[in-house]
Amino acid sequence: MKQICASLLVISAITSSSAQAAKPTRPESEYYVAAYAEHYRVPVPLVRAIVERESNWRPCAISPKGAVGLMQLMPMTAQRLRVSDRCNIDQNVSGGVRYLAWLMRKFHGDLRLASAAYYAGADIVSRRGLAYRNPDVVAYVSRIRATYLRFAKVKTEIVETTQKRDIR
Repeated sequence: MKQICASLLVISAITSSSAQAAKPTRPESEYYVAAYAEHYRVPVPLVRAIVERESNWRPCAISPKGAVGLMQLMPMTAQRLRVSDRCNIDQNVSGGVRYLAWLMRKFHGDLRLASAAYYAGADIVSRRGLAYRNPDVVAYVSRIRATYLRFAKVKTEIVETTQKRDIR
């Protein structure tokens, strides 16, 4: 009996220590974000803004609609991008950044349209472009833009000038 208890304690200790070691950290997530963003030529502040907005840096966040992970990949998107484990930060960020890079090419580098398509889907944004006025999407793109600018450390006076000229 003592041997069984001792074995259970050892197994419990191993399991809890391996669970702690397997838990991804924010610096690890930041590393993958920067590495994949640079590799796929997507602005790092944009990827960071999307991760912050989508999952608030929680590696296995699950949305009510079924999106999972740091970059909140939907099941069909993950399958198309060959992401087998949406909670794996390496796979999730790689797939999410590849998808974002594809959207940026599709929308000719327009970060507003790419962000809107990331949230609402490429098909609807392709059909409507900047005329797409769904309030949720407009709010999402606005938040992504604000977070992007914060991460990019744009000076306040530049932001104010841009907002005055921005008639969208």
